[in-house]
This record gives sequence, structure tokens and C-alpha cells, in this order.
Amino acid sequence: MIGFLRGKLVYKAPPFLILDVQGVGYELEAPMTTFYDLPALNEEIKLHTHLVVREDAHSLFGFSTLADRTLFRTLIKVSGVGPKLALTILSGQSAEEFHRCIHDNDTLALVRLPGVGKKTAERLVIEMRDRLPDLAESATSNITSSSTMPAIGNPKQEAVSALCSLGYKPLDASKMVQNISTEGKSCEDIIRLALQGALK
Repeated sequence: MIGFLRGKLVYKAPPFLILDVQGVGYELEAPMTTFYDLPALNEEIKLHTHLVVREDAHSLFGFSTLADRTLFRTLIKVSGVGPKLALTILSGQSAEEFHRCIHDNDTLALVRLPGVGKKTAERLVIEMRDRLPDLAESATSNITSSSTMPAIGNPKQEAVSALCSLGYKPLDASKMVQNISTEGKSCEDIIRLALQGALK
């Protein structure tokens, strides 16, 4: 099992990023909560990782905090929740927000996330209540936030593509970003604002 990777960030296009670790490029998928914390390209970072091994693929997931990785690992143990849906949940809510939803039985907030229906939300509340770790023990950040470099190409279009990768339909993703003032904003900034608007 790969516990963490420390290397140079050479590529980022949500939900994918590539770390150059001593000449080896590791492709990872990460939630938006991690992308918000990423430094500029070519800066060194450390990400906590989780490897999912399947017959048809080996997928590596990266997280800026132990709390996010712990929550991801707990989510994929829930019936009907796979790595992709767990990543979507973490992209739409912070670990703290998710804990609040479970603690308050707030299924309405959960069903606003793409791919989470009423039954899945109810199952999450029931199964996660006794599984949630103590955030005080696991919330250890390992990345220092810094300004991100402008996305290569069109940040607005890249944001739409990223939202589609997170489970939103193309038309819905376009609507989520069409009213956002994107001037001077990075792809990550646009996604953050779009997700905030979708969850209101």
C-alpha cells in the first residue's frame, strides 16, 4: 500500500493530477477539497494516498489531509458507495460538513450531491453514524495553501469538464458556471463557486 507521495506537482485538471516523484509520474484522482489546497505547478507537495485495486484498473487517490483520506476510506465501506461517489461527496462537502450532515440526519443536504439519491443519503446517515472517526485526531493538514497558477486553456470550460467528471450532467454543469464571473479566476475557484451555488 502506498501511504503517501511527496513530489513535484506537474499537472492538474480536476479530478486528475500528476506528481513527479524522482522522475516517476504518478497519476492521482483527488477531491476538490484537495485541489483548493494545491500549490502552484512545479512546487513540491505531499499527499496522503489510497490505492484501489480492481481487475480492470489500479486507481490511486490523493488527499491533502488525513481527515479526508479517512473519510474516503470509511465511505467506500458503505454499501453502494464506490470510489467515484466517495470522491464526489468529498468534493461537494468538507469532512466537517459531512460529519454535521450525519450528526443532524440532514439527508436533504446529501441528496444535493450528484449521484446521491434519497435512499443512498438515508443509508449514509445510518451506516456512517457509528463509523465516523474523531476529526480532532485525523484532521492533520500536510499542504500549505498558496496561490494557484492560472489553468492552461479556458478555466471556465475546464471547470465544466471537471464538474462532469464529478458526476454532474454536461447541461447542469454548464448552467452551474454560466452566471459566475470568471475573470481572473482559476479553474479551482470557478468549481468552488459552482459547488457552493449548487448546494444552497
